[in-house]
Amino acid sequence: MRFVARFAKFWYDFIVGDDWRVAAGVVAMIAVVFAAAHHDVNAWWLLPLAAMVQLGMSVALEARRHSREPTTSNIEHGETT
Repeated sequence: MRFVARFAKFWYDFIVGDDWRVAAGVVAMIAVVFAAAHHDVNAWWLLPLAAMVQLGMSVALEARRHSREPTTSNIEHGETT
């Protein structure tokens, strides 16, 4: 049973990783492209476009989050943000 739990944890960490929003976005876009293909719409180009948008949003969110966190050098000099 421990093997199954470790196996499931590995796949969760591998797929979701650090940002669950990217994993949810990928699943949503796969569903959209699947539905479009089911209705004979050629929408394969949405997946790479969505991946680029999600990557950019993820990087921007992390950059914004880290820019608000005080650094060690700022704390040593008495600066606050």
